[in-house]
Amino acid sequence: MSRMYTVPFSAVSVAAQQDLIAVVAHATRLAVLHAVFLSQVSEVGDAAEEGLAILIKSGATVAGSGGSAVTPVPVDIIDTVAGFTARANDTTPAGTGTIVTHHADNWNIRVSYQLIFTPEMRILINPARRLVVGLATTPADAITMSGVLYVEEIG
Repeated sequence: MSRMYTVPFSAVSVAAQQDLIAVVAHATRLAVLHAVFLSQVSEVGDAAEEGLAILIKSGATVAGSGGSAVTPVPVDIIDTVAGFTARANDTTPAGTGTIVTHHADNWNIRVSYQLIFTPEMRILINPARRLVVGLATTPADAITMSGVLYVEEIG
C-alpha cells in the first residue's frame, strides 16, 4: 500500500548553498519523489533578480548538518506516520558516498519553482537511500525561503 506525504519548511533565511530538503527512505520501503516546490518572499523587483542552481541528488551516506529534522505530514491526515525520515536546511550539505545527480535545474527567484514529475519521470528512492534537493548556488544575499516535497511511500 502506498501513502503520500509532504515534507515542508517555511520562512527560513537562506544565505548559503545547502541541502534544502533531504529524505532517507525506510529500510524496507521504496519512496518516490512526485514534486518539488520552492519560493522566496524577501527579494522582489528587477534589481533583486537571481538565478540559483537546484540539484536533486542521491547516494550520500551521511546527513548534512546545521539544519533540523522535519516530520513528514500525511496528505490524507488519517494515514499512518511516514517510515522515511527527513531533514531541512542543512547548511553543510551531505557529501559522503557515491553521489549521483538526477536532475539539475535553475530557479529565477522572482517566481516560484514548481517541478512536478510525470509518472515516467518520478525519482525512486530505494530503501535506506538518501535523496537531497539542494541549493547549489550561493545567493547574493540572504533570502527568505519556503519549500515542500511531495513524497510517496510504498510498502
